[in-house]
Amino acid sequence: MRTFSDRALSIQPTGVRKMFDLAGDDVISFGLGEPDFQPPKQAIEAFYNAMLEGHNKYTTTAGLPKLREKIAQSWNDYQTGMGADNVCITMSGTNALLNIFLTIVNPGDNVLLPEPYFPLYGPDVSISGGEALYYPCKFEHEFIPQVDELEQLVDENTVAILYNFPSNPTGGTLNKLQRDELLEFAKKHDLWIISDEVYDRIVFEGKHVSFMGTNYHKTLLVNSFSKTFAMTGWRIGYIISTNLEAMNQIIKMQYYITACSNDAMQYAVLEAMNEASDYPDEIANEFKERCELIVERLNSMPGVECHKPKGAIYVFPRIKVEGFNSEELALEILKDGVLCSPGSAFGPSGEGHLRFAYTISKDEISRGMDKLERTLKRLNSK
Repeated sequence: MRTFSDRALSIQPTGVRKMFDLAGDDVISFGLGEPDFQPPKQAIEAFYNAMLEGHNKYTTTAGLPKLREKIAQSWNDYQTGMGADNVCITMSGTNALLNIFLTIVNPGDNVLLPEPYFPLYGPDVSISGGEALYYPCKFEHEFIPQVDELEQLVDENTVAILYNFPSNPTGGTLNKLQRDELLEFAKKHDLWIISDEVYDRIVFEGKHVSFMGTNYHKTLLVNSFSKTFAMTGWRIGYIISTNLEAMNQIIKMQYYITACSNDAMQYAVLEAMNEASDYPDEIANEFKERCELIVERLNSMPGVECHKPKGAIYVFPRIKVEGFNSEELALEILKDGVLCSPGSAFGPSGEGHLRFAYTISKDEISRGMDKLERTLKRLNSK
């Protein structure tokens, strides 16, 4: 007798979580993509005060109008003329992604997803009844997809393509020319663009390159306050689009997913945007220094090649140790007290890579790299 749905049985725990389950408390952890900062004090105080003032009830499905208006205004450098109706507050970027897939994907449709990938993309498409097709983001192209390879995958059942820049897990980041080539591909095939830009304020060179402001009416942008304001545990994000018809469908769907977002928290986020707007820049400056340190250390080790990311909080080096795949290598490194994620956890093309999240202090990064170097020397001397 069947007891569980096919969709539940088809989805497996991620390889990233597997490593966490094996780790002890005394490891140096490069595993979790979570900034080691606290939200700005203004936001924490506003959260507390909002609860005292009675903001502990259901809210509108789309979220606090003042917050939605503020978010729309925050994109004025890219796209003017947007307002509260262009925004839907969600319970994290994760919620936002599932909402979009449920809104635009029918059974039999397929969606083009990047690989290496954020592990939730594919299962979300499956939950929505669609098929995930993965396009390669290769090391030799600094993890930027190539249009000729996309053309080999797209077919009459393709309804959307997801772009993620700056990228988790690779740190890959677009320039405007690359963005425009990917935009034209989507336009040519009349695809929805789902642009996951949760690291938009953590960029190290120049201004973030967004798919917002490209005047393509089938663009749906996902963002979150988790990384840029260090609010991972608050679980609050949003969807924004110039396409009001799409937003109406998304807001309707949001009711059936979570009904609404946290009441008091929305006041706290609004306060952060008003009174601590430079906080993401402070975080980005610290991450830039950490990035430079870890890239320099990795590239000094024999058999290791690492691109220097221009954004996000990850490096994705290619590491060659004879006789070890990425999971086996990550387990050997874990034995010596360092936690990282095997590249295979982010798709088959991640094999041969490891992901390091530089979300720990520079001193801890240096200690972790010392341990990694000793591990690699031990393994290569066998």
